[in-house]
Amino acid sequence: MSLHHITWRATVGAVEDETVVAEAIAWLVGDAELVEIERTNSYHGSEIHLITGICKKKKQSLSSLARIGYENLQTLSQELEQRFDENNTLHFRLDFHSFINGEAVLAMPGNDATIKCHTKVEVYPGQEPKQECLKVIAQAIEQTTKLSE
Repeated sequence: MSLHHITWRATVGAVEDETVVAEAIAWLVGDAELVEIERTNSYHGSEIHLITGICKKKKQSLSSLARIGYENLQTLSQELEQRFDENNTLHFRLDFHSFINGEAVLAMPGNDATIKCHTKVEVYPGQEPKQECLKVIAQAIEQTTKLSE
């Protein structure tokens, strides 16, 4: 029971400071080297920055998931039916403004200002995917408990 990878993505307008967002995502992934900033234009032509942080190592991915905190992980386990897809991927979003202010808060539906996350759960033949996801979330919760001690 583990994660294949975890990916965090944010879109930042040209008037916002992309380095602040990149630093926040670097904290999530645990390493600034894993964060990329792509400068591009939106559909309407304004400049935007796409910021992506990807952990491809299992232990690092689990630590990244744990950084969202105990309460958010509990919510994810309770809302697994809505957030876990047939490809064994867990999807959720953090509220952009709360996160930039130092607090990880799961975004409410309809909130456009978010940091998107998806993480692929390792599932092998004969295993129940949702149960494996719950085990991974439990491992992340265990890590948050150790961090707070």
